[in-house]
Amino acid sequence: MPQFIKYWLLALMLALSFSHASSFASDGVELSQAHIEADDDGYRLSATFSFDLNRGLEEVINRGVSLYFTTDVELTRPRWYWFDEKAITATQTIRLQYNVVTRRYNVAINGSLQQSFNTLDDALALIRRPNRWLIAEKGALKSGEVYQVAVRMGLDLGLLSKPFQVNALNNSDWRFSSDWKRFNYKAE
Repeated sequence: MPQFIKYWLLALMLALSFSHASSFASDGVELSQAHIEADDDGYRLSATFSFDLNRGLEEVINRGVSLYFTTDVELTRPRWYWFDEKAITATQTIRLQYNVVTRRYNVAINGSLQQSFNTLDDALALIRRPNRWLIAEKGALKSGEVYQVAVRMGLDLGLLSKPFQVNALNNSDWRFSSDWKRFNYKAE
């Protein structure tokens, strides 16, 4: 059997598991807490997310398909005379993958830092509470100014392979993300 047919059969099998995911609805992602800290390097986001994967997503991971969780941060400075100034826009993507050969879960942050875990719960703990993430260099914000911060996190369907994107985009249960959480931050 040609290699490309094997890949299409695997994609079809996994796509069918996507279609069964509708019976396992998810509550989505909730942003429990978020704040910005200033240090010598710049401004860091500290956040905690709460979520559980539904059975459909767990099955897909355990079959070797990578899932991508993307966190977006926007800092804007309100201005009375014009549109708000968008000071900082930052994105961090975390890939979760199961290696069938080693039977370990791998988590990679922005494609570089990679850690390996024995259980899915341990891997999800890193995704739920990522390390303090540098979102801007020192001096990117004006000291003493108040900025409006917006943070959200969700499953990034655009990074899935094409056969899975079509099915996932048509299934509302795969819209796995948080609402924007907004708060103010006074730059130091």
